[in-house]
Amino acid sequence: MTSHFEIRKATPDDAQSVSLLMYDAIGDIAHTIAGTTDMPDTMDVLEELFRLPGCRLSYEHTIVCEDADGNIAGFMLSYPGEQAEALDLPLLRRLRAQGLPTEGLIPETRSGEYYLDSLAVSGAYRGSGIGTRLIQAFEHRAAELGYAKAMMLVEKDNVKARALYERLGYIEDGRIELSGHRYARMAKRIELQ
Repeated sequence: MTSHFEIRKATPDDAQSVSLLMYDAIGDIAHTIAGTTDMPDTMDVLEELFRLPGCRLSYEHTIVCEDADGNIAGFMLSYPGEQAEALDLPLLRRLRAQGLPTEGLIPETRSGEYYLDSLAVSGAYRGSGIGTRLIQAFEHRAAELGYAKAMMLVEKDNVKARALYERLGYIEDGRIELSGHRYARMAKRIELQ
């Protein structure tokens, strides 16, 4: 069903399209990360952070799914759990330089896990299997890097996403609260290649 889509590594030029999808994926957390309350300012910061190497939200950790016309239909951002603190440093430095609070940025993943930070599919493409393909690409990347455990978060009330993750073999592995939202940690054992 999604044979006319291509999954590829993101580039800095994807910043605008991916940042819009990233906001869809993380919602209010985007304001916490950006240290902003205004939507245009938040989008500007997300684009800036996406273009920044060595940052959690960087294109370096992102894959995109493009349609036949080159439009980004979805994205997925992931990284190793043991790199989370180092990848958060640019975010923390930016917030501190502006005198903004940093307590909203807490570790979401653990060492030994390959973490799916965020994933979103553009509204026009939802239901076409892109989310499943992106999760499969995430799991493939985890296995390539030698991780036996893949992990992601799902907001407590996001029944549809949770059903997809469970259908793909993820089970609840604890809970966490971020920016006033409650999430379930969803984990899956990955067969190494």
